[in-house]
Amino acid sequence: MRMLITEATSTDIAALEPTVAVLPVGSFEQHGGVLPLATDTIVACLIAERIATDHGLFLLPPITVSCSHEHAGFPGTVSMSARTLTAVITDIRASLDASGIAKLVIVNGHGGNYALSNLVQEANVAEARVTLFPGRAEWERAREDAGLSTTISEDMHAGELETSLLLHAAPALVSPDRATADHLATERPHLLVTGMRGYTESGVIGRPSLGSAAKGRALLDSLAKSFADQLRLLI
Repeated sequence: MRMLITEATSTDIAALEPTVAVLPVGSFEQHGGVLPLATDTIVACLIAERIATDHGLFLLPPITVSCSHEHAGFPGTVSMSARTLTAVITDIRASLDASGIAKLVIVNGHGGNYALSNLVQEANVAEARVTLFPGRAEWERAREDAGLSTTISEDMHAGELETSLLLHAAPALVSPDRATADHLATERPHLLVTGMRGYTESGVIGRPSLGSAAKGRALLDSLAKSFADQLRLLI
């Protein structure tokens, strides 16, 4: 499996002369018995590494704990508050700005990080300085390009998409139990009140049995292609 953090040296970054940094934001939360607690961080790092490599951007190490409160009660889940996550990214942006890097791509691997949308909107009031990737449109395009069978609503957590990405990048981390771990709860009207516990006992909402390494590779390729439009808004 690839390293979850960059191996670049200070000399490497000096030679790169980047004007845009890429920050992977993951989480540390349950993914049932199918995938590891670090799944969202691994996914964010895969995407961030790919787009940074493709476009010569400054790859930062990941934020590995974020807003996973909907997974509270499942063993292993650790969260921080939305205000803390916002403060951490604000400090990172200030440090980057002081070194001459004014633009930031936040690669979000966890759907529960709602606070990131507000952070990005506020950052862009005067000019385009921060982008949040992938968005729903990019994920939907990637699903179509990769031939996934499930929709975003059906495949909420530890399902076909996440399993495919890990089968592509880190197959040893995927449990063979995925073959019998499917659980559907497409309608989740009270998720913000009940959390995941209101809709799943296993922690899975989706169909991990449908995952494949080929789909994971195609997902990543599609997202890398889609990112070009986001980058044009910053540079």
